[in-house]
Amino acid sequence: MPRITLEVSEELSQQLAQVGDRLPELLALSLQQPAVPAQVYRYILDFLASNPTPEQIAEFKPTPEMQERLRTLLTRSNAGELTPTELQELDEYERIEHLVVMIKAGNLSYLTS
Repeated sequence: MPRITLEVSEELSQQLAQVGDRLPELLALSLQQPAVPAQVYRYILDFLASNPTPEQIAEFKPTPEMQERLRTLLTRSNAGELTPTELQELDEYERIEHLVVMIKAGNLSYLTS
C-alpha cells in the first residue's frame, strides 16, 4: 500500500490522532464530490423545511438554472457526448425527480379533497 507523508500543524495533528484508523476512509469520502451541486439539495431541503402546503408542493419545480442544466445534460446525452461525471449528474437529477414525484403523489389526496 502506498504511504503518504504530510506536514501538518500541531492542532491538526491532534485532530487526526483522534480519528485513528478511520483516516483513510475519511480522506476518501472528502474527495468524493456530490453528483449535483450542493445548492440543488439545499433548495429542495429548504423548500421541504418550510412546511409547504399541498398546493405549494404540487407547484414545486426546479429553478431556471437547474432546468437549463438538465436541458444541457439531456441534449449531450441524446448526442452521446456525456462524460462519466455528467452521466452521474444526470442519474442523480433523475433520482431527485423521482423523489419529488413521490412527494407530490403523496399529497394528491389533499389537493382533491
